[in-house]
Amino acid sequence: MMKSQIGLFDVAVVGGGVVGCAVARRFALDGARVVLLEKAPDILAGASKANSALLHTGFDAPPGSLELACMQAGYREYIEIRDRMNLPLLETGAMVVAWSGEDLPRLNGIAEQARANGVDDVSLLDKAEVLRREPHLATSVRGALLVPGEHVIDPWSAPLAYLSQAVLNGAQALFNAEVLSGRLEDGVWLLDTPKGQLRAQTVINCAGLFGDILEERLLGGSSFTILPRKGQFVVFDKAAAALLRTIILPVPNDRTKGVVLARTIFGNVLVGPTAEEQIDRDRADVDQRTLRMLIAKATEMVPALADAPVTAIYAGLRPATERKEYRVTANLEKRWISVGGIRSTGLTASLGLARHVAELHRGFGDDKRAPLTDPLWPHMPNLAEHMARDWQADGHGEIVCHCELVTQREIEQALAGPLPAGDIGGLKRRTRAGMGRCQGFYCQARIAALTAGKLAEPLAVETSDE
Repeated sequence: MMKSQIGLFDVAVVGGGVVGCAVARRFALDGARVVLLEKAPDILAGASKANSALLHTGFDAPPGSLELACMQAGYREYIEIRDRMNLPLLETGAMVVAWSGEDLPRLNGIAEQARANGVDDVSLLDKAEVLRREPHLATSVRGALLVPGEHVIDPWSAPLAYLSQAVLNGAQALFNAEVLSGRLEDGVWLLDTPKGQLRAQTVINCAGLFGDILEERLLGGSSFTILPRKGQFVVFDKAAAALLRTIILPVPNDRTKGVVLARTIFGNVLVGPTAEEQIDRDRADVDQRTLRMLIAKATEMVPALADAPVTAIYAGLRPATERKEYRVTANLEKRWISVGGIRSTGLTASLGLARHVAELHRGFGDDKRAPLTDPLWPHMPNLAEHMARDWQADGHGEIVCHCELVTQREIEQALAGPLPAGDIGGLKRRTRAGMGRCQGFYCQARIAALTAGKLAEPLAVETSDE
């Protein structure tokens, strides 16, 4: 049986994480015919669904690295476009906190690195200054480095906005469309997916945790090896937000940046992540011992958190590789660009990575299309707790999720438009429904009714025969 052909594209972006969404946007704005292929029913189904949601300045990135350049370019572009897209920014600043006499002198070196990286507004704080800024911190604090430009953003609305703009300007997004096989014929890729076969002049590998597998599958070998790294998080109830206004970072070590304590854009406080190597690329389980450790670590830093209830626990996987740096390569002969090894800084760096990839692609010498002069811009619904929410406006219908004050109108809008939620995870990331204290226990049945027949993977609700 002959497979149906979807069409010919300039660029096929494989992977619907934050980097893939940003890359699709950049090429669409540059006038290319773009398709994004995601094997899940919705975007952000892999590593991008679980992160710390911090907008990084690059103060502690390796000097002269691609990671630093992309983070700072991505930071600048996010600030430039966020108002136009209605993307939130919670201006918190960060402190790299020394809790021991051993850590205290290391702050000077971190400050020097920050300035070498162009982050000139950092300053050293003594114990009294730290406690004036954060009076709920433990009095065992020794000092800190203040980094004013580090902030908190919405980790889900941003990539959704990026792909939404791509689609508004002509790109296609195909879901449940895993790239099963492919071959390069006469300078054009033929890609086989469950949705049919499509042709693309260039493939951009943004497959995250499966990036090396995609290379093996289509190129016969991979330039990097994914070594999944799990990070577990604990989320405290919204009352805890009154105890903290600054991102609290530890003095890092050679392996990890360590456990972070920060507010979230949704009004909570989170602590994490851990850094645990594992083989499984699909599952990121939580365990009680580690979660108790995270809670103990949080209360060690802010003792009043001992009385704060925990709202949620979760874990995510980061696509680490056998080397620490980003693994970005371009192969003109194969018409292929890989964007691999993008770990915890990918949310910030995504827009910068997209520009870097577009520049690599220009080196292929076949860009004949002009950038869009007047592109369409999406306006994203606000999910940030410090800004006006839909429940505060007229005509929103019923409150569906009472923990997070999610309205019927928000649910209905998330199920409509060019990029509707494909599964319950996608709906949650578009609305906050089910994120609160009860974790969907009370609203699940109503959400199942509202989404009936509208999700690629329906929300099943158990019923009783009694």
